[in-house]
Amino acid sequence: MPFAWLLAIAALVEAVTGIALIAIPDAVVQLLLGQGLTGTGLAVGRLTGIALLALGIGAWVGRLEDGRTATSAAMLVYNVLAAIYLLYLGLDGALVGKLLWPAVAIHAVLGLLFVRAWFSQRPRQ
Repeated sequence: MPFAWLLAIAALVEAVTGIALIAIPDAVVQLLLGQGLTGTGLAVGRLTGIALLALGIGAWVGRLEDGRTATSAAMLVYNVLAAIYLLYLGLDGALVGKLLWPAVAIHAVLGLLFVRAWFSQRPRQ
């Protein structure tokens, strides 16, 4: 799968998640981790939403560039590390909501697709 398609898919996933975290951080975290947010957690949740929205916008704009780019590297690292961390949370069992395992799967699949695309492209010169 070419980087353009991967970046477009990742952009939409992260932008939608970011907007949801900005608008309803407590509900999103409840669905993801099985526990809600209060106080400063709401502020951090919304800040995380802003960061994910920015990541999504960066990926959307970055999809227009060919080959190995900073945008594709960032999305590769983000998805692989997000999958690993969410998997860790799920295996620990203390923070498991209804959407945790789907989130693990989405990040793992995107991460693997980014790794595959990365190693199938020649480095930019």
